[in-house]
Amino acid sequence: MKNKQLLAITLFAIASVYIMFPIANADTLAKEDFQHENFSKTVDFMDYARTYANLSDSQHSPSDHAYLYINYINTSGLQLFYAGLDNITFGQIANITFTTPMQSFIMHYKTNNNTRDTLLASTFLMLLAFNETSSSIYPNSPDINDTLWASFSMGLDLSNLGAAAPALNSKTETIPLTHSDNKLQWSWGMTYKNLTAMWWKTWINPELAAITVYDELTFRYNLTINPTDHTATLTENHIIGRMRNLFLPLLGPLVWVHYNSTGSYLGNLLIGNDTVYDFIQKNGIKMSIVDYQTSVVADHETYSETANGQNVTDTETQIANTTVSTYTDDGEKISDANFGVKDTYKLFNPTEQNYTINEATARTASAAGFAGDTDLFKYHIGLMKLLPLVVAHMYPGLYARARETLTNMTRANYFYIIGYGNYSGYRIEHDPTLTIYLSTPTTGTSTPPNIGGIIIVGIIVVTIAVAAAITLRQRKPKTPIGPPSQQPQN
Repeated sequence: MKNKQLLAITLFAIASVYIMFPIANADTLAKEDFQHENFSKTVDFMDYARTYANLSDSQHSPSDHAYLYINYINTSGLQLFYAGLDNITFGQIANITFTTPMQSFIMHYKTNNNTRDTLLASTFLMLLAFNETSSSIYPNSPDINDTLWASFSMGLDLSNLGAAAPALNSKTETIPLTHSDNKLQWSWGMTYKNLTAMWWKTWINPELAAITVYDELTFRYNLTINPTDHTATLTENHIIGRMRNLFLPLLGPLVWVHYNSTGSYLGNLLIGNDTVYDFIQKNGIKMSIVDYQTSVVADHETYSETANGQNVTDTETQIANTTVSTYTDDGEKISDANFGVKDTYKLFNPTEQNYTINEATARTASAAGFAGDTDLFKYHIGLMKLLPLVVAHMYPGLYARARETLTNMTRANYFYIIGYGNYSGYRIEHDPTLTIYLSTPTTGTSTPPNIGGIIIVGIIVVTIAVAAAITLRQRKPKTPIGPPSQQPQN
């Protein structure tokens, strides 16, 4: 109970000094949009959900907002819906607006052999810092015996934490949706600038251990459709920017020690020469990212395994140099996630002009190890409750299966953790690859009726992400939503 009270006090103390303005003019989202070959928008999803408030017992204030950057591609037998979170506003809770990285996509397609309708969802959950112990199970990968810090980003302004701290107003920048002339190659993305992240030491209850500020957290996506091979390959490029500031609580949420590139400070007072990078090295802090993937096939269950047949669902399995394939229960392959294609990452030097190549680790993790804190996420959970109702309205054929699977993290095909064992606090770049196997017509868009369901299901997955992105080893997850945006390319 004391931990929860301190958590609430800490969040309020920090958030109460933070002013951020939500997006003034969001685009509208209509079912007819999904009849087009592609579009790109920034949408207030709360407004979208309020349109169907008569279907729900839950009500959200008109001052609540959730801005999503959404991209949609509908060509060659593939419908892909992407959502990234810009910011969320809870108008009835001190009018707090915050930014947290949420990235998710849903692909809807017919399988190559049996033309079964399939939904494949993948979600970025969080950055997870860790410190290995003498009893660590997996080298250079966070495990239950390590010290774990779940990085829950809120984009807060920390300028009031100390006079030496800069004004840190996190913001998002969208990378426009573009395509090749033949519309078989697509790219887009999103960057979170000056990103503020709370590090929660995870155990039975989350404990605020530090606040960090990164130059950026960038997600770039490249989609390549190959009608001849009946494949679509999505490459996700993650950029974890340089960590510029680290705040450690000295007296609860009121007094902080501030590390930056010049030393450590208490307010304006220099109290030590150790920089943020010295602190990372001396404390053996390493970095990782956590994602999860799930799939839905209308009349079949799915399972995932490595190339040598090892099951990875809800297991701790090393996958760094292999491919994880997902199949229907009667053996039809529906996707590959290839962790061997890019098993290295770039770690840049302080000038960011040069870099070293380092080996990344990759493994699956037990779903039970990830959980959401209901106190911290109760407002996000309230929002999530509306989403299945929209699925029912927009795409009743997938409603039951989507509610059973995509809204329940314990039903994921697998969680996976990519570890960066050599970490200095400077910029990291890495790009794992996902391939799906689909039935590809030669040209043209897919029929629109299936589309409405995809967009909603995609947002559901975004919602789930925040819940998991807070704390490891707890109870059960639930949570928010995401993004902003730009101009469509036709």
